[in-house]
Amino acid sequence: MSEPAKPTFLVDAYADPVVVRIEGRASFANSGSLKDFVGEMIRQGKTRFVVDFSACTSMDSTFLGVLAGAALELRRLAPPGTLTLARVGERNLELIRNLGLHRLALVDAGGHPMDFRGGAQALDAKARNEIESARLVLEAHENLVHADAANAAKFQDVLAFLRNRVGKS
Repeated sequence: MSEPAKPTFLVDAYADPVVVRIEGRASFANSGSLKDFVGEMIRQGKTRFVVDFSACTSMDSTFLGVLAGAALELRRLAPPGTLTLARVGERNLELIRNLGLHRLALVDAGGHPMDFRGGAQALDAKARNEIESARLVLEAHENLVHADAANAAKFQDVLAFLRNRVGKS
């Protein structure tokens, strides 16, 4: 399967659980749209999410931090919501475990059922200015530190740079 020209997140907001399928690379450039979508779904009362990694070619730490933030937000609900990471390939599973996301989300490397009952829609990548982007990346990396304290050492330089950058805004 060739990688799409423009990486996207396909979503079904009407399914239960809400289904998100990653098409291509999940990165800082497009993870803001996923953060916004999950936040809106939670505001609408949705508490169960499945993210399908079967077509995910790669991902970066900002995307993983956005997932960590979603999992943390779902855990704070009463009753707690769930985030399942499904059809996770070997390389992506390694990244998820190395950053401690397996402690926050259910990881299903097998064949969790995926169904776009309400029809798949692509999320629009909303343009963010430099400061908004820096805040997104900072929050994502702080979520990773929350997921696993060992991540503080891994991302200390990134966190220091971003805190300085956001502080100047």
